[in-house]
Amino acid sequence: MAESFKFELVSPERLLVSEEVESVIVPGKEGEMTVLARHMPVMTTMRPGLVTVRTTDGRTERYVVYGGFVDILPDSCTLLAEFSVHENDLDRADLGRRVQETRDAISQAESPEHRTKLEEFLHQLVTLENAMIPA
Repeated sequence: MAESFKFELVSPERLLVSEEVESVIVPGKEGEMTVLARHMPVMTTMRPGLVTVRTTDGRTERYVVYGGFVDILPDSCTLLAEFSVHENDLDRADLGRRVQETRDAISQAESPEHRTKLEEFLHQLVTLENAMIPA
């Protein structure tokens, strides 16, 4: 059995998870990161994606996040999400609306830098949408 550590997933609305876990896969800004007990300290931003949690009793739970921060310490991992929901509770229509709103915002971007950031966000949302909604 792998070592465990404290994991908390917090969104502005509520605390979604607070328990001992074996691992967490986080959609970091630069790519996915697997967090295990005794991980070196890291703080980074997250992109929209899936957080996969492996609990000490062997369950695997997945949560959708639309961004935020993750603070990793050797004995804990705290994820502060802009928005988060269990994958089974995802409102797929809301995800589709976010994709469309981002497309609309791209056409109205006031600077090349802003347009580039919106295009990156759109790519991340579409990737998440494709992962969540079967073709």
